[in-house]
Amino acid sequence: MNSLSATDVTLRGVGACCAVGNVVLHALLVPDHLEEKFYIGVLFALGSVVMLIVAAALVTWKRPMIAWLTGALVSFGMIIAFLLSRTVGLPDGYYESGWEPPYGPLSLLVEGLFILAFLTWLTNTPPTAGAAKPPGNADREPAVAARNGWWR
Repeated sequence: MNSLSATDVTLRGVGACCAVGNVVLHALLVPDHLEEKFYIGVLFALGSVVMLIVAAALVTWKRPMIAWLTGALVSFGMIIAFLLSRTVGLPDGYYESGWEPPYGPLSLLVEGLFILAFLTWLTNTPPTAGAAKPPGNADREPAVAARNGWWR
């Protein structure tokens, strides 16, 4: 059956909303950052484009693992860059001294929530139909399967 579970649809929706939120928050900051530190503005713009593609893929792709992984890596990278920019700084002397409310806290929220939705989706995704089956007949009674020891 090719239908999606309610959990899958919900988590994809949460992921897509977080990705769009990330796009909006960072796209608003692109012009100022292009003037302040050009490479930061470019990274914000690039991250926004990637997350927009991730949002679309989560909604449309039948198998969204690549979209989830890409979004999680970008989100994690943005969280790390945010923290580094406020502690040790980034290349070319880029250092921020505050949280830049509301953008900073909201960005961390949507990025963290995206990662959490991905991890939840990952743990709730059943194996694919074409996945390798364990040796022996796993459909037999549990005692027979236990004797075969296929899970060890």
